[in-house]
Amino acid sequence: MTTEDTSQKTAFELVGGEEKLRALVDRFYDLMELESEFAGIRAMHPASTDGSRDKLFWFLCGWMGGPDHYIERFGHPRLRARHLPYAIASNERDQWLRCMAWAMQDVGVDEDMQQRLMQSFYQTADWMRNQAG
Repeated sequence: MTTEDTSQKTAFELVGGEEKLRALVDRFYDLMELESEFAGIRAMHPASTDGSRDKLFWFLCGWMGGPDHYIERFGHPRLRARHLPYAIASNERDQWLRCMAWAMQDVGVDEDMQQRLMQSFYQTADWMRNQAG
């Protein structure tokens, strides 16, 4: 595939579409449940992560240029407003980012795409912070 071909594709397409994105989200939550270093962000979620998995998957589909599943179900994401009830500081941001980076590696997201996504994820996760530290 040439550079020209890839420049015309969305991040959603370059990651591998819904199947690969679902695998990424599931690995992200599996790691959150399995690895003690993510206990802080795991504690913010309900006992069952099924709903959280679906919401993140639906959101990421649209955010990456694929189908707008989240908006169709819930309207505008209003990410910051939806996260305000949770105490999010740099530690929680960093746990989320580390968990997502690990998940992307585990499901085989292309290294260039990992870097591109991590830059965007960092900006969004940093904007979610609502606590000092």
